[in-house]
Amino acid sequence: MRALTARPPAGPAAVELVDVAPPEPGPGQLRVSVEAAAVNPVDVAVTTGVLVELGLTPPRERVGLGWDVAGTVDAVGPGVDVAVGAAVVGLADLLGRPLKTHAEQVVLDAVAVAPAPRGVDPVPAATVALNGLTAAQALAALALPAGASVLVTGAAGAVGGFAVEIAHHRGLRVVAVADPADGDLVRGFGADAVVPRGADLAVAVRELVPGGVDGLVDAAVLGAAAQEAVRNGGGQAHLAPGPLPPALRGIAVHRVFVRADAARLAELVELVERGGLTPRVAATHPLSDAAAAYRRVAAGGLRGRVVLVP
Repeated sequence: MRALTARPPAGPAAVELVDVAPPEPGPGQLRVSVEAAAVNPVDVAVTTGVLVELGLTPPRERVGLGWDVAGTVDAVGPGVDVAVGAAVVGLADLLGRPLKTHAEQVVLDAVAVAPAPRGVDPVPAATVALNGLTAAQALAALALPAGASVLVTGAAGAVGGFAVEIAHHRGLRVVAVADPADGDLVRGFGADAVVPRGADLAVAVRELVPGGVDGLVDAAVLGAAAQEAVRNGGGQAHLAPGPLPPALRGIAVHRVFVRADAARLAELVELVERGGLTPRVAATHPLSDAAAAYRRVAAGGLRGRVVLVP
């Protein structure tokens, strides 16, 4: 089969499509015939060696690429109660695997997949797992009750947009930070108010929510600048490696690094089916044109995900 690999730190221009033996599932695992796999900024980061520099994974000569996947189960290992032929979405959350989802087939733990959303094409379905789980796990870390307020930075991006939609679904009052050109988009996700990117957040948010918001999902990784908009004793979900922002004024800072979670992924799939979560696709590329897809993601500025189709 064909699979995409990289030799860090060569970068996205040096990703390589190689022929390898199909992986075989072991106990508790299943194999997915890949129909679509999103390209995310973390994939670009893997190619540049940044994650090795941060100490998140040891250096390797060659690594597999891809986190998100949508496809069909074509083999199962012992102890797996998933039918061959089932349509699934899943997340490959280990950083250093030699083969990941940017391939024609991928082996995942059964606890990393959920049934694919019914009536949704595999291409948009492949954009849900990584960013949806990141947003959902960030909100879970904050543990805000219905009626509480939450600030979401980077609200027009993949994680931020999902965070706005999930927070709205949970009955939170959502203040979103986005470029003015994205204001209508973010309000459509369910934001109650939109603060223009570049504004003084502490001032602008506290005018909307006197005393400050109860929680912060910092998808844009603004750090302390966004924390100033949080009330004393509130919470902040920090979505990046590296140093944590200072926990000032009794604010609890939660490090969120996404993990596979079949039950929570199934909840997100259900929300997609009900129209409460909006997968967004910026472009598709064949697996054979993966280098162009990676360059496109590395350039930034997309509203939606670039998706590889084997």
